[in-house]
Amino acid sequence: MKLYTYFRSSAAFRVRIALNVKDLRYESLFVHLAKGEHRRPEYAKVNPQGLLPTLELDDGIRLNQSLAIIEYLEDKYPRPPLLPSDAVGKARVRGLAALVACEIHPLNNLRVLQHLKRSLGQSEEQVNAWYRHWIADGLAKLEAQLDPKAKFAYGDAPTMADCCLVPQIFNAKRYDCNLAPYPTTMRVFEQCMRLEAFDRAQPAKQPDAE
Repeated sequence: MKLYTYFRSSAAFRVRIALNVKDLRYESLFVHLAKGEHRRPEYAKVNPQGLLPTLELDDGIRLNQSLAIIEYLEDKYPRPPLLPSDAVGKARVRGLAALVACEIHPLNNLRVLQHLKRSLGQSEEQVNAWYRHWIADGLAKLEAQLDPKAKFAYGDAPTMADCCLVPQIFNAKRYDCNLAPYPTTMRVFEQCMRLEAFDRAQPAKQPDAE
């Protein structure tokens, strides 16, 4: 498999974690978001959405959207699982993953921040305040739904929810967000980062890291 990725893309980070948890080998193909390589015509042929990540399967089929890719990996390579076996557990994990991927991240991704600066004339300070506001809003909601007794985001093994939580915390740290109000979230983050699959996927350990 081939993964179109960028070291700071939190969506690609999620998929790197999932691939590592399932011990799947893949080739990394780098698309530099900050330089706009995802908007070039050649990448549009790979992913018409112009977003990362894209996972290209051995037969040439290409998949996009990080949660859909992780669900594919779960269906195709069910061990070790990233979703619980029961229906309620699956719904809980998917809900936590969506809270990060569909509620927090879209408000703070690169294209939104660039639009705030370039099109709406917001200063760096204003953009950073925007970012921290939505991080605080989202993480407060996440914190309220995590079980303080659970080892990970849900239960005692990493799930798709953890694949989403960890990259979001990396982003929050980059923007110097106050993470003290979220002790359960941070405990889960630290537990995840003790695992080789999560540690190996982090931005600083990618070949294209700058």
